[in-house]
Amino acid sequence: MRVFDDRERVLDFAAPPKRVVSLVPSDTLNIAALGCGATIVGRTDYCELPTGIAERVPSVGGTKNPRVDDVLSLSPDLVVANQEENTKGDLEALAQRGVRVYIAFPKRVADGLAHLAKLARIFGVERDAAVRHLLKQGYEEHRAAESARGRTRPLRVFCPIWMKPLMTIHADTFISDMLDLCGAQNVFADRERRYPLAADLGRAEALSPEAIRDRDVRYPRVTLEEVIERAPELIVLPDEPHPFTGEDAAVFQALPVPASKAGHVVPTSGKDLCWYGARSVEGIARVRSFVQSARG
Repeated sequence: MRVFDDRERVLDFAAPPKRVVSLVPSDTLNIAALGCGATIVGRTDYCELPTGIAERVPSVGGTKNPRVDDVLSLSPDLVVANQEENTKGDLEALAQRGVRVYIAFPKRVADGLAHLAKLARIFGVERDAAVRHLLKQGYEEHRAAESARGRTRPLRVFCPIWMKPLMTIHADTFISDMLDLCGAQNVFADRERRYPLAADLGRAEALSPEAIRDRDVRYPRVTLEEVIERAPELIVLPDEPHPFTGEDAAVFQALPVPASKAGHVVPTSGKDLCWYGARSVEGIARVRSFVQSARG
């Protein structure tokens, strides 16, 4: 079987993989959800779900700094990676040593579900009843959310992902698409990251697009003054990648914006917002629920 990963690289499979190292927490969960957890022989420090695999499988390090030699020592016939979460140098080092590396990069919830379906093909389980049910449920949840979104005015939402410096999300991110799908319009959807930091905060001239080259501009660093100007009706504080605290929440609750005045500064699961694939199957409904609660 031949598949293309999200970097349009060709991968050929004569048989389903039997020894897999997952460098992506959401994909560790995805592979297990497809009933193929027994193939996972290596994971990252952050692959905490499902708990049975996290307890059984050795870690090869973090997502940004996996120990390449440890990965190689496990003799994987497939390494599952993510363009955003893993570093280019590590993935190239593995590929140069003859390891087959599948690189995913879903930016939309629908892309994440399609990725889950592609994994099912890679592992040869696409015809299994439980897998077909899981995928069907995911697409049904997605269609239901799209339908509901089309019938109501979206709430203006601010979703920070880091506190110091304060960082948020551009429209071209999985988190923004999840919120939009569930009825919440990202107030910083049009805001790209500027370089250097002083420029992002409006204190210096920004570098030209030519100087920026291929740097990621999807996670701008913003000021509280910008948040006030954008007047969000809902402020969502995910518990990852930054674990927002009660002290952090108090900062946003003190802002003169509709969300704060209405008491709509809410903590939520970062996994529901940014883990693509199997987590979204149930996560869509949970995100829709807290958006609807803020709508009143």
